[in-house]
Amino acid sequence: MASEKFATMRYAGGNKFTARSGSGHEITMDTSLDDGGENAGPSPMELPLMALLGCTGMDVIPVLHKMRQDVTDYTSSAHGIRAETHPKVFVSIAVEHVVTGNDLNPDSVRRAVELSATRYCSVGGMLRLSATITHTITMVDAASGARTSIDPVVVGPAAVAGEGQ
Repeated sequence: MASEKFATMRYAGGNKFTARSGSGHEITMDTSLDDGGENAGPSPMELPLMALLGCTGMDVIPVLHKMRQDVTDYTSSAHGIRAETHPKVFVSIAVEHVVTGNDLNPDSVRRAVELSATRYCSVGGMLRLSATITHTITMVDAASGARTSIDPVVVGPAAVAGEGQ
């Protein structure tokens, strides 16, 4: 049976809207001062980027734990570029993953990101229909602070054939 999700939204004045998830959580959306809002919350187009990061993190960390990787910290960031014409969908998204731990295996870390990008992350699955998503990965050794870059994972319409697989 298919999983269902629900949400409601109420106008809160100006350019503000308060959305409530089916599980009872609320978030206020607004626009920046430059766009006529009060900057009282994230814009609707920031939310997909935030959702992508949350979805990916909820994949990467459990996979790394199953691979017995000693992760002590994980951060990620996203930068999206939108089309110039309406509906101004994302056409390119750069996601940076920074995984800190002890004796991390680069192949395991890359594989965890790859599995999220190509198989598990539902948000990424939707976004990659219009956007090329480039996942860059940096490992940080918890003891020494040494940083190692890993080959990126690229998915989406402009991904080179075979890359990210």
